[in-house]
Amino acid sequence: MNFRERLEWLARMVFLIFILASAAFLSAITAMRIAIHGREVSMPNLVGKGVTEASSDLRSRGLILRVADRVYSEQPINTVVRQTPSPGLLMKVSQQAHVVLSLGQRALQIPPLEGSSLRVSRIELLRGGLQVGEVSALSLPDVPADTVVLQSPKPGAGAATPRVDVLVSQGPREDSYVMPHLIGMNVADAVRRLDTVNIKRKLNTLSAPQWPHGAIVDQTPTAGARIPISTAAELTVAE
Repeated sequence: MNFRERLEWLARMVFLIFILASAAFLSAITAMRIAIHGREVSMPNLVGKGVTEASSDLRSRGLILRVADRVYSEQPINTVVRQTPSPGLLMKVSQQAHVVLSLGQRALQIPPLEGSSLRVSRIELLRGGLQVGEVSALSLPDVPADTVVLQSPKPGAGAATPRVDVLVSQGPREDSYVMPHLIGMNVADAVRRLDTVNIKRKLNTLSAPQWPHGAIVDQTPTAGARIPISTAAELTVAE
């Protein structure tokens, strides 16, 4: 074998070793990926399940259940109401899933609020670990403003929620007027317009060279809005 033939043989051997090493490396990477993905499982949906069923479901996937908190809810006692991570996420085997369990419904005694002011009602509810829920208002000529006329739940009833909805009187309905469009008018004409419909007014001045002297450049409320008779309209007049 001459020198050239030896070089060719050596080159073929190096190339063959390179191919074998590359194949071994790719096989190792593939095996690692299979091993890693083989240890991942999908997080099941635990919400609504009892703690025993949820724990068994996790164990079957190689996961561990941990109770993070307990809260009052409408779900039965020891039912999962929240979970972390969310369902469907991939998790490594032996990882923990944190859940919040239900303490069941909390029987709350509702105090009587009807006839009390909204402020007094808030204080009374806070004393009992409750709070005001949705507040609706209604104009009632025979009931003072800010007085609770209806409540839900009713007094003394047990409730699963700490919120008590109330209906509050706004007192007698106040007369109101529709605000006219005054911007661009002379202040004297605007005032006469408001006097015609008995709307009170408050005048402010503003340096606005682009406007004629005495012109209305702004108004509150805007044109078309309803304004109670006891409320003053604010007009801004160009100096």
